[in-house]
Amino acid sequence: MLTAVLLCSFAALMLAHVSIVKMRRYQLRLEHSEERLRLSLWGSGDELWDWKISSGELYRSSSWQTPLAPVPQSSDFPPNKQQMHPQDLARVSQLLQDHLDGKTTHFEATYRLKSSDSDWTWVLDRGKAVAFGSNGKPSRMTGTLKNIQQLKQTEEQLQLFARCLQNISDAVVICDTDFNIIEVNPAFSSLTGKQRQQVLQQRFELTLYPLAFMHEIRRALQQNGNWSGEIREQRHNGEIYQAGLTFDQIKDEQGNVSQYVAVLSDITERKQREAELSRLASSDTLTGLPNRAVFMQQLAKLVQSKTEHALLVFDLDNFKKINDSLGHELGDSLLLALSQRLSSYSRYRDKLYRLGGDEFAVLLDQTNDLHFITSLAKELLSLINQPMQVNQHELAITSSIGIVLFPDDGADPQALLRNADTAMYHAKSQGANRYLFFNDSMNKQAVKRLQIENLIRHGLKEDYFAVYYQPKMDIVSGQLVGMEALVRFITPKGGVISPAIFIPVAEETGQIIEIGEVVLRKACLDVKRWIDQGLFQGRVAVNLSSRQFSLPFLCEQIDDTLQQTELPSYHLELEITEGTVMQSPTLAIETMKKLRARGIHLAMDDFGTGYSSLAYLKQFPLNTLKIDKAFIDDMNTARGRNMVDTIVTIAHNLSLNVVAEGVEQPEQLDMLRKLRCDVMQGYYYSKPLSGAQFQQFLLQQKQQRTKLTAVPAIL
Repeated sequence: MLTAVLLCSFAALMLAHVSIVKMRRYQLRLEHSEERLRLSLWGSGDELWDWKISSGELYRSSSWQTPLAPVPQSSDFPPNKQQMHPQDLARVSQLLQDHLDGKTTHFEATYRLKSSDSDWTWVLDRGKAVAFGSNGKPSRMTGTLKNIQQLKQTEEQLQLFARCLQNISDAVVICDTDFNIIEVNPAFSSLTGKQRQQVLQQRFELTLYPLAFMHEIRRALQQNGNWSGEIREQRHNGEIYQAGLTFDQIKDEQGNVSQYVAVLSDITERKQREAELSRLASSDTLTGLPNRAVFMQQLAKLVQSKTEHALLVFDLDNFKKINDSLGHELGDSLLLALSQRLSSYSRYRDKLYRLGGDEFAVLLDQTNDLHFITSLAKELLSLINQPMQVNQHELAITSSIGIVLFPDDGADPQALLRNADTAMYHAKSQGANRYLFFNDSMNKQAVKRLQIENLIRHGLKEDYFAVYYQPKMDIVSGQLVGMEALVRFITPKGGVISPAIFIPVAEETGQIIEIGEVVLRKACLDVKRWIDQGLFQGRVAVNLSSRQFSLPFLCEQIDDTLQQTELPSYHLELEITEGTVMQSPTLAIETMKKLRARGIHLAMDDFGTGYSSLAYLKQFPLNTLKIDKAFIDDMNTARGRNMVDTIVTIAHNLSLNVVAEGVEQPEQLDMLRKLRCDVMQGYYYSKPLSGAQFQQFLLQQKQQRTKLTAVPAIL
């Protein structure tokens, strides 16, 4: 019996031992499993959570380097509501409730949780109900919480890049290593007119370029890693556009080329603006012809390459009269019509330039053939001479042409153009409507003219212009009634320069305007002084040049001079040539009336040498008519006397005084007295006198008047 008990006890002990061993082995395996789970969670960076739904208890085993904020025990739903971002709360709550209601097999949501340092961390939350109550509702739920902050940042960055690619205004094309298109952005479709599906897996090509061009791009990419340039390409509808194209390599992590990316920037409008600016910079705005800058560039190329060529420079004769009488708008229309007429001939196309104003040039390269050049110049004159209908006006115009040959007439562009202008100037001075080849004598005259121009400029600055006075004498009484103010150019070293030399140059350059101002001011000052001294009570006659007379502010300028010198206006007489007033009779009459309204006397100088008609002469508000010296010199003939007689008769019939210029002989004076001429001036009485000399002349005149009026003493 005892033995049986012992055996049973031993067997029980053995069973207990085996059970203990098994329990220990199971516990060890469980510990290993838990360790592996713990290590796995730690390695994955995930956090394990266990939520007892009925009690609200939430267990979390954080394995993150930056742990989340602790969750207080509460009955919140979701249990980590206090740590969840407010913007994510409603969405996560709904997903969790759907799982608890059995609508989903598991719970999964991404949202933001507050970390222990109060920042927001993106997490991926996954879980599942693992226990259920007697009512069948989940009582326990477990899951993992994964930190996806870096993943989310990468995703946001990728989304940013994608949005940039979608919204960038430049077209982007991504190609594989065989240049097959694998992706394009919307701007590509806008630029090319081709939809995305049309180009995917198609070879990237430039349809307006040969295949060799793409081979060059590939070679540059292989050698340099990039290529850039400007291209012209055709849109899907056939339109041509221009773009800046840039190609770059895309390499993988191993440094191997995986794709190519091309960026096309639409530069069509910019290129059009540049082309328009270039056209404006190189074209004359009125005629559309190449302008002076382009002409000088082309001329310089011919000179630099030592190519024989001829240059013809021409302008329109008397173009200023057209502008002044008919208006600048009509003048512009005339120049435009002329350029269109000449450009329509193939001989002048691509050879005609507008240098400025009414000046043009024809440049003939690779020829010095005088016969060809002469025939072309004649043809050019003939084309210009053809009447032209402009704004309901039929205009007959002429031109003067100056011609130079390279290399004979100049070694550089400036010399060639200068000499051509000189030849043109001489053609104009010889009667116009002709052409002249340049020669050395012209150059010498041009140099002399330039010297005179510079001397005039210096003389105006240094006050080298003086006023001389030639008396005007009453033919009947022999008494002084006035004088003419004459300009004299007196240099310290060169002495007196003849008016015949400097006045034509001053007229052409416009310096005559300033000279005229000097003469008027000095004459008014002298006359005011002589009036104050009781030596003079007549009028001083001052010549007005055609340039002065056409000034829009002439009357105001004369008003200022009279006011500054304090000379009464009735002591001033202005002499205007017949040719000046006939340039624009209507404007001349208007200006003359303004001057007469100021009390200023007006005289027509050089009458008979121009082309005025009696119809105009009776309209001019004149006081005096001056007979030119050429008629006085011819009075020794019957025809000459009859001419002077006719002029005097016409003047008296128009109630005008008559002044004879250039009287030198007593016979001339006698004839003028018989013809009832009123006043004379000339060397018979006196040559032009300086201011000091004329003052002595006035003193002598005063003494003579005193003697004549003195009463004889009674003995």
